[in-house]
Amino acid sequence: MSNYLQKFSLKGKVAFITGGVGLIGIEVTRALADAGAKVIILDIDQDKAKKIQQSLKNKGKDVKYEYFDVTDLVNIDQSIDKLQKEYENIDIWVNTAYPRTKDWGNKVEELSLESWQKNVDMHLNSYAWISRKVCLLMKEQGGGSLINFGSTYGVVGNNFSVYEGTDMSSAMAYSAIKGGIINLGRYMASYFGKFNIRVNTVCPGGIFDNQNKIFVKNYERNTPLNRMGKPEEIASAVLFLSSDAASYVTGTTFMVDGGWTAI
Repeated sequence: MSNYLQKFSLKGKVAFITGGVGLIGIEVTRALADAGAKVIILDIDQDKAKKIQQSLKNKGKDVKYEYFDVTDLVNIDQSIDKLQKEYENIDIWVNTAYPRTKDWGNKVEELSLESWQKNVDMHLNSYAWISRKVCLLMKEQGGGSLINFGSTYGVVGNNFSVYEGTDMSSAMAYSAIKGGIINLGRYMASYFGKFNIRVNTVCPGGIFDNQNKIFVKNYERNTPLNRMGKPEEIASAVLFLSSDAASYVTGTTFMVDGGWTAI
């Protein structure tokens, strides 16, 4: 008889989280550490990462920090090899990192080719190259779980009405990047499935982060649950996909959006 609660345990697992000190990354770090995993925060914000690491260590969690720049594509393979050698196993890898240029969010009319290319390189290409390397190492060790972050706007078109009355918008590159990440996940799941490697893509809806009140109101009335999401609600989905509770789940586009894409 199965112990269903035990299926969610990550004891003995080693988990790596890129962007581990971001809005959602922090909660993913906490969730996997709470489930018993040794968690390695991968981020460029050393000060914030060390504070989070210490805070969780004080609570008895096994959390480490390693400097890791997802946009340094030339050195990605070498960096991941070093991590694998240091920690011996890569059981779980979660890409939550959200790299972008300073002009991110410019309207289509103001978009430059240079900015477009750089954002695709920093975000989509980094996810792809990291995913490739991680899966190759997981193949050698006999399996693992890779989770990438997509978005509702990688699945459906933008509802620009939610930005009315604000100076906010959504970057054209965002939809292309997230759509690419989602189909990348399907490819990787198909290619590496026979090696006991599961690849899934979590697609959050809008997450509340003290945005413009008009935007929040506009967004909420377009969502069946009538509210924006919370970072911990995304982290819970990552915990599920990381665990043996999701042992037969791969290649999925896992929507955590309050029903946004259902209507």
